Amino acid sequence: MYGPGETDDLYQVLGVSRDASAAEIKKAYRQLVRKYHPDANPGNKEAEEHFKKINQAYEILSDTQKRAQYDQFGTVGDMPGGSPFDGFGGGVGDIFGDIFDNLFGGAGGRRRAGPNAPRRGADLEMETEVTLLEAAAGVTREFQIPRWETCGECGGSGAKPGTSPETCPSCGGRGQVETKQHTPFGQFVTVNTCPRCNGSGKVVKEKCPSCGGAGRTRKTHRVEVKIPAGVDTGTRLRIAGEGEPGINGGSSGDLYLLVSVEEHPDFKRDGADLHTRLVLSFPQAALGCTVQIPVLAGEPESLSVPAGTQPGKVFTLRGKGIPRLRGARGTGDLHVHVVVDVPKKLTDRQRALLEELAREMQVEVEDSGVFGKFFRNLFDS
Repeated sequence: MYGPGETDDLYQVLGVSRDASAAEIKKAYRQLVRKYHPDANPGNKEAEEHFKKINQAYEILSDTQKRAQYDQFGTVGDMPGGSPFDGFGGGVGDIFGDIFDNLFGGAGGRRRAGPNAPRRGADLEMETEVTLLEAAAGVTREFQIPRWETCGECGGSGAKPGTSPETCPSCGGRGQVETKQHTPFGQFVTVNTCPRCNGSGKVVKEKCPSCGGAGRTRKTHRVEVKIPAGVDTGTRLRIAGEGEPGINGGSSGDLYLLVSVEEHPDFKRDGADLHTRLVLSFPQAALGCTVQIPVLAGEPESLSVPAGTQPGKVFTLRGKGIPRLRGARGTGDLHVHVVVDVPKKLTDRQRALLEELAREMQVEVEDSGVFGKFFRNLFDS
């Protein structure tokens, strides 16, 4: 321990200033312990000695009274040593517990759940594609899911009928084995899964012929899922308890259904809203008309197009979109975008009528390409 005659400054050992806070000292200590721990530097005597100094420095500087004595006199009387896990004030045991959990996977005496403890089954995930109409109305789908199920012949024991699993001789039924390592700073205990029984605590001498000793067999499970109205691409539905069965009486996992929605030739979706195109001829747009608008579900809707409707005009049919998914009220809208169709070919009669209209409107046109210039002038006005 540090005492009279020692030349190492405790603050320098931890790499902190003399006015460092308790939190700063603790942070520096954690970092240094990870760096100089003997298990991280096997056979390195210099690192081992420095590791000892780090512990001794923290033992003093983490204690308010001892730190005050050191600051005043530059030394602290002899103090009890012990292993790095015991005898340090200020919660050092908690620090080591955190460090060893990170470095050594729970070493230092922390126990894992027993081999026969209930374990939740794994979750499963599947993908499905629905049409836009199915997404709007909802649909029920049946899925055949391959998953593990308890072997019906051995009841999950993995043993041949008429026999039973035996206690693992390597771990004594605990499912875990301990490895002890003695160091100058105490005894380290590492706990690992028993390699012989793979953590079950049991070994099977005569395996079940149906499952090969696994206790489970792969089977196809039928699940009926109601896909609610309003789903969209990327919607993830959870079907509770339809995943892999639990182990040792644990609960089953869940089934997650990832939905994608097919593209529709006439409608584009934007959240709960739909968009479609309405193609009008020039006379319809100029003079007005009444048209029937197809909707995603149900009978077409009648729409009155006023005279002088311009290209790009958008009409909105309220409530003719997609229902909002769960918890959100209402249904989206259908937005109808007007497109005016310019004919590429005309009869002589049609050409003559349009030329007469151009003269009436005092619009200059050319004998060739009359419609391109005519409609450009018309739509730019």
